[in-house]
Amino acid sequence: MTYAGLTWDHPRGHDALAASAGDLVHWDVQPLEGFESHPIAELCDRYDLVVLDHPHLGEAVGADCLRPLDDLFTPQELARWATDSIGPTMRSYAMDGRQWALPLDAATQVAATRTDLAGEAPTTWDEVHDLAYRAPVALALAGPHAFLTFASVAVALGEEPATDPDELISPETGLAVLDLMAAVDALAPPETRTLNPIGLLELMARTDRLAHCPLVYGYVTYADRLVFTDAPSVAPGGRPGSTLGGTGLALSARCTPSAALLDHVRWLMSPAAQRDFLPRHSGQPSARAAWADPAIVAADFYRRTTATCELAWVRPRHAGYIGFQTAASAAVRAALAGEADHSEALDRMRVLYRASRTPEERRA
Repeated sequence: MTYAGLTWDHPRGHDALAASAGDLVHWDVQPLEGFESHPIAELCDRYDLVVLDHPHLGEAVGADCLRPLDDLFTPQELARWATDSIGPTMRSYAMDGRQWALPLDAATQVAATRTDLAGEAPTTWDEVHDLAYRAPVALALAGPHAFLTFASVAVALGEEPATDPDELISPETGLAVLDLMAAVDALAPPETRTLNPIGLLELMARTDRLAHCPLVYGYVTYADRLVFTDAPSVAPGGRPGSTLGGTGLALSARCTPSAALLDHVRWLMSPAAQRDFLPRHSGQPSARAAWADPAIVAADFYRRTTATCELAWVRPRHAGYIGFQTAASAAVRAALAGEADHSEALDRMRVLYRASRTPEERRA
């Protein structure tokens, strides 16, 4: 039997899965944005395996379209993968006491630099702002990334967003974040404001029009052209503010997995696959041991960004979160463009967050 799988259309998301699947899984691809434009239940109706991002869990669990992995793997296996996975990657796919996906791929927002244009990568937000006067610096603001950048700066300032189900962030921190973002964005090349992370990295790698991005999802496939380092903190030695990304491997409710399929999933999470096969096929492993292995392909990429991945913030995963993330990003962009003052934009984001949660979730 051949199973149908859906992943994202980048070598990091596709190549290792396709190369290892043989006749067991046929992998289709779609853009990352496709996972937001197509309801997860619709995708799970068509595919047995789905590579997804953790904020989609609430929608998926609410639609009852995923198979809980604790029904398929032993507690010992799940505990081992949780211990072995870097940062919060494994727990980001746990919800309501069940494990819904495995962290096949680990990524978080880190800094990317053309050191020939910018010199040594800045480590604090003050240094980022100073660099922006001397070299082209840009924030990631397209699509959902405006809010993700907002959240990461808040973490660096000392407040994780959404720790209260009824409150996104304190007014003091929220305004400080928007002020900091506006100061950096005011100096950014205008063409960067519509680029997603891959577009920003492409611009940086192929032209001299962008020298530094302080928060962009790390792609090991660019490590031969760009220097990746930990996300900036507010003060030297402080927490690098970053929002966890990466992808997880889930089985849809329609899937009746064979022993061969479950063994293949086990192999994808194994040290042999994580430390050797995935990196050799453009993958970005989730195993902490792979990130610490000096022999791994592009070892400097992992070594220089490990601290950020270990401390990354995990986004909310309630069913209304994706819609909130989209609307909140528009509010951030409006504030930076001068279309709304910062207090007005922040108030809108806080209202949107409360509206994204059901009364039951807000009381939880």
